[in-house]
Amino acid sequence: MDRLSLSRKEFELFKNYIYEHIGISLGEQKIYLVQARLAKRVKQLQLNDFGEYYTTLINDKTGNELEYLCSLISTNVTSFFRESKQWEFWKTNLSAMMEKKNNKLRIWSAACSTGEEPYSIAMFLGENAPSMDVKILATDVSPRVLKEASSGTYSEKAAGSLGSNYLNKYFTKVRHNEGHLYTIDEKIKRHIVFRGFNLVTGNYGIFKEKKFDIIFCRNVMIYFDKPTQTALVQKFYNMLHKDGYLFIGSSEALTDIKTGFKSRSASIYQKV
Repeated sequence: MDRLSLSRKEFELFKNYIYEHIGISLGEQKIYLVQARLAKRVKQLQLNDFGEYYTTLINDKTGNELEYLCSLISTNVTSFFRESKQWEFWKTNLSAMMEKKNNKLRIWSAACSTGEEPYSIAMFLGENAPSMDVKILATDVSPRVLKEASSGTYSEKAAGSLGSNYLNKYFTKVRHNEGHLYTIDEKIKRHIVFRGFNLVTGNYGIFKEKKFDIIFCRNVMIYFDKPTQTALVQKFYNMLHKDGYLFIGSSEALTDIKTGFKSRSASIYQKV
């Protein structure tokens, strides 16, 4: 098969579909990124071109192809204890943050990717608040990364950012080929529930009266346009307890979004 080329018209079709169903807003400069990421799927399905793939996508009633598209388009770059200054803030202010929680802490990792974020949260609290009743909901739009996250198994490279204290205390090391894999212990995994959820099109009614003490949604809103960001932040606000916290990415801010949040530190906001 010759090298596939995505026409401007086809890009507009995918761009609109992705915005409507995933919520990601793609600029015109993303045409080559979309072309590169979808080309492998077109070849995998033995289709002739991107037009045939678009037809396959919109005619799929199972939703499976949309899930696969989410995996292709989503950028899943993460690591353990990412955004170090946020962890420092949390550790410094942990006592004040916990004093009204009646020993219960409910946290939502709203774009958990391959799991490093929710596992970092659970390990952090295991070290600094071991007596707390901790439950973490970890969601992502991509079934592929959720499968990796729920396995709790990481390469030496992925686990390399962790110190020996965390590795020895919370992981089991097993030999794999020429290296090793690290699998997180059940004492950490038991605090976390992994679920698929689309932050833009998902049914928030499933949460019912559920309220969270802290929501992590880092390095996600940069892919959304302003109206989508505003709507999402309002949903987070409604789902937090009073005095609850929202942690976002260091490249993100709520300065242009009118909310009831107050800034407490860089990329950390509190519902007041």
